[in-house]
Amino acid sequence: MPSFVTHLESALDGTRLPAGVPQTLHKDRPLWVRYDLAAVKRAVSRDEIAAREATLWKYRELLPYADSKNVVSLGETMTPLVACPRLGARFGLTNLWVKDESRLPTGSFKSRGLAMAVTMAAQFGLRRLAIPTAGNAGGALAAYAARAGIEAFVFMPDDTPAINQYECHLAGAKTFLVPGLITDCGRIVREGRERMGWFDVSTLKEPYRIEGKKTMGLEMAEQMNWRLPDVILYPTGGGTGLIGMWKAFDELVELGWLNDTQRPRMVAVQSDGCAPIVRAFDGGQRFAEPFAGAATIASGIRVPAAVGDFMILDAVRASGGRAVAVEEARLREWMALGVRSEGLAICPETAACVGALEKLAAENWLKPDEHVVIFNTGAAQKYPEAMQADLPRISNPANIDWDRIEQGQSS
Repeated sequence: MPSFVTHLESALDGTRLPAGVPQTLHKDRPLWVRYDLAAVKRAVSRDEIAAREATLWKYRELLPYADSKNVVSLGETMTPLVACPRLGARFGLTNLWVKDESRLPTGSFKSRGLAMAVTMAAQFGLRRLAIPTAGNAGGALAAYAARAGIEAFVFMPDDTPAINQYECHLAGAKTFLVPGLITDCGRIVREGRERMGWFDVSTLKEPYRIEGKKTMGLEMAEQMNWRLPDVILYPTGGGTGLIGMWKAFDELVELGWLNDTQRPRMVAVQSDGCAPIVRAFDGGQRFAEPFAGAATIASGIRVPAAVGDFMILDAVRASGGRAVAVEEARLREWMALGVRSEGLAICPETAACVGALEKLAAENWLKPDEHVVIFNTGAAQKYPEAMQADLPRISNPANIDWDRIEQGQSS
């Protein structure tokens, strides 16, 4: 299969770099992968793509790998776009949908980015990878590296959800707990690069995780018959998914597969326990200051300093969107509301989006009939600490108090 990649490009100043060798950052800022979209348009139509098997890899003309033998896959199917009428009704919305990324092989949207990053590592012959992680990215790297036979080193804060710790270890990654935050883990990865000879696959510190994440936008456009919703709410830590989707929409417009006038308003959602993007947005800044004392049970959005901060803010502003912080103290409440309303096992990061629905609907920023999509970025089951509950007990099964059972109380 021919590759349609032409070059890499600095997201900060447009500097062109070659795509045929491993690249990291330019002036400490991320790179875009650029394609010959005119050639893509001649090579394939959107109807031909829609007719292919429903996997992440169906969009291969808009993906960076050149040789299918290097593809590292665990069976990444398209994720469902699920109508959520009862949850929407709570906030006066008649057209609410959830794109449920928990169905991916490692239980979160991180499967997309790491499948692509590890595929490109295999293409470049890299044999040792390292990542700092707030949780799910580490588990995804461990799994895809195991699939590829590549050595993986994972560094995570010592209060990362236990499931994430165990899945990394189980998959054979050399897994380390670090006192502090993901930024402290990132420093270890940076300092070890020369001594350990590993390649850093941190969020946006290599260009290919964006390409994996942008498939969320490609899938959604196809699932909606090549239209887009009015609003997308996205839980934002490093922001790769939001950035990737905005890139996907640009590419689809240039291909003529989408109408440029019908772009969604992008909402970057954070907890008020860690809201650097929101502070920068509200302050009219292009770059975000590190957020001191970051703390949230939504570990995936506990990112006090994002290397792609300006890319997130640029996309949000270009879309006419918002950056919104919600109350940390209510995340468990919103998580339970989401699950009990629709049966979808939403994670605490997505619970923040439920809180943003409440806030934006109350402000009338969301209109009742608008088509709104939120992303469930991971499975609730991966966050046992956020789901803990004291369950009622039946102390004597031979003498049950059925009235108490009906009330959900111990008997």
